[in-house]
Amino acid sequence: MKTKLLFTIFFLFITALIFAQNTISGKVLDQKGKPVAGANIYLDGTYDGATSSETGEFSFETTETGNKSLVVSFLLFETFKKEIDVANFKDQTVRLRENINALDAVVITAGTLESGDKARVSVLKPLDIVTTAGSAGNIIAALQTLPGTQNVGEDGRLFVRGGEASETQTFVDGIRVAQPYGATTNNLPTRGRFSPFLFSGIAFSTGGYSAEYGEALSSVLLLNTQDEADHDKTDIGFMTVGLSLGNTQKWNKSSLSVNMMYVNLAPYQAVIPQNVDWNSPYQSLGGETVYRYKFINGIFKLYASFDGEKFDLNQKNINFENPIRTDMNNNNFYLNSSYKGSFGTGWQITSGISYGYSKNKLKYDVNNIDNDENAAQLKLKLQKKFSNHFKLSFGADYFITKFNEDFDDNNSVQVSNGYDSNIAAFYTEGDIQFSKNLAAKVGFRISNNSLLDETAIAPRASLAYKVSKSSQFSFAYGDFSQSPVVDYIKYSKYHQFESEKARHYILNYQFTKPGQTFRAEAYYKDYSNLVQYDTRDIQYNSVFNNNGSGYAKGIDLFWRDSNLYKNLEYWISYSYIDSERQYKNFPTMATPNFIANHSLSIVTKYFITDWKSQIGFTNSFSTGRPYNDPNQTQFMNGKTKAYNSLSFNWAYLLTTQKILYFSVSNILGTQNVFGYDYARTPDAGGVYQRQAIVPTADRFFFLGFFWTISKDKNENQLKNL
Repeated sequence: MKTKLLFTIFFLFITALIFAQNTISGKVLDQKGKPVAGANIYLDGTYDGATSSETGEFSFETTETGNKSLVVSFLLFETFKKEIDVANFKDQTVRLRENINALDAVVITAGTLESGDKARVSVLKPLDIVTTAGSAGNIIAALQTLPGTQNVGEDGRLFVRGGEASETQTFVDGIRVAQPYGATTNNLPTRGRFSPFLFSGIAFSTGGYSAEYGEALSSVLLLNTQDEADHDKTDIGFMTVGLSLGNTQKWNKSSLSVNMMYVNLAPYQAVIPQNVDWNSPYQSLGGETVYRYKFINGIFKLYASFDGEKFDLNQKNINFENPIRTDMNNNNFYLNSSYKGSFGTGWQITSGISYGYSKNKLKYDVNNIDNDENAAQLKLKLQKKFSNHFKLSFGADYFITKFNEDFDDNNSVQVSNGYDSNIAAFYTEGDIQFSKNLAAKVGFRISNNSLLDETAIAPRASLAYKVSKSSQFSFAYGDFSQSPVVDYIKYSKYHQFESEKARHYILNYQFTKPGQTFRAEAYYKDYSNLVQYDTRDIQYNSVFNNNGSGYAKGIDLFWRDSNLYKNLEYWISYSYIDSERQYKNFPTMATPNFIANHSLSIVTKYFITDWKSQIGFTNSFSTGRPYNDPNQTQFMNGKTKAYNSLSFNWAYLLTTQKILYFSVSNILGTQNVFGYDYARTPDAGGVYQRQAIVPTADRFFFLGFFWTISKDKNENQLKNL
């Protein structure tokens, strides 16, 4: 009997030990000490757990013993995991950190304007690049409606915040484009080489950009090609200026897009009067293709484009009795291959190579000038996200440029100039997400230029703070350097040059909510090491130095709204800039002739459902630009009259896939003047005569018919216009 009683007591004791209940309890709070209700708390690998109450408290029992992993999760916060001693975890406090991967987390916006479906903060949509009245399908012209840009109508390139056009670099899929613009000559505007419809997104940085990019004093323009074609289709265009044809083929893992365009302005200019005496109007034949292949862990892209351009014209010159003939032939080829993918434990790789070739054959008066440029870039970038709070990027690139120019005056002078340049660079950058409201990016770039025999270190840093759900502040700082432009550096066998430098400070405020965006940005740029020379024109025996300096400061405002009225979208851009330089052959600090102190653009787009039409207006205004009048004692004392141009476009859907498109620039026929060319010597009365620099035509008319053939009957070329 005693034996049976002892056995029973022993059995009950062992059972109590095995099924003993441990209580786990505590409170869930956020970083500010506020209770988190509804959090899920459990022991990893078990069914034991509970949900926090309105006060953040929780309590549950478990039969587990020893060390176990406690998990606390809630949608808006990072998941909490901690190894605990089950028997001793009572009345403990768990603090959850905000999930900084949430869609409303702060992003750094100082100096950057983005478009595209993947942009976190987009001020433009993909359609905007090509449906802006006055842009005529030119990416650069559309960007000139954004704050921070200058409309330099006699040039056509991108001038940003007091910087010359050469201070902006263009990249396709992260790889540099050495020759992004078409052929041109004195006071004849050019266009960007790339048609917009192969690109899914654009990032236009007006300053303070990433350490990943170099050789740009003012700005970088990043064009990203589409990762995947939608479907098979054919696009056909008949225009008053030429023809276009495109085809896309899509397969399981790959796709191929090919586009061709022929432009001949002779028929157009025979009808529309021009301010230029053309011997042979502008003609071009070009094409581009992009091939994409998707691997399991990445995507490979091969982009190639070519174009041949020619024109022949007579230009009046104040220094000559007869017009000066300019006969230009240009051939350009660009190849870009890139791979972006992932490997290992969370590593991402971006690599690529580009090659650009440009050859110009120019007859200017009696002079023959032939030049060619070969330029390449090799790039490798590695990136890893070590945690939700830290991401590291680092990489290297290598620029190779070979330029040669032959000059022959058909008399006694035959000269060859050129240069070979190799630039090796390494960069690293860390993205730090302190919280959902505070983020920073810190890095530097180090580069070595073999031609200039110098090494430069350029730190970059930016910070962003979110003050509310819809608004935030950003600050960016950076040092930037760039080799002198080809007009100078081609004489490097006679002179030793140094890199030109700029330092950026940018303060940005941005407000965004569905249908509305507001940006205000103040900036200051400090220029140093700018090239100076002592002659009227740049020539081989000029005395060069790098003692030039300058500054640019101002404020840019941008407002976009689609809520005011149904089917109406509009944006307003305003820029104020104060900038002076002592560079080139300037005798003193002065504002360069491409800068207008005030610029204003108003862009509207309205879809009329009953008319099956989209109409748009763009009005561009800027105050007068300075010019130097040698009849006066003060340098750069003249000022042109204000510039104003109102443009209009109309896209009419004949059917879903057939579009009739019409546009006209400067519809009011405003007589704009870009500046003045003065005679080199005074006349008999001691006066320097002048001639005005005016547009090639008062207006530009465009009419086109565009037809898309595809299985998707809703597909059309509206986005390409």
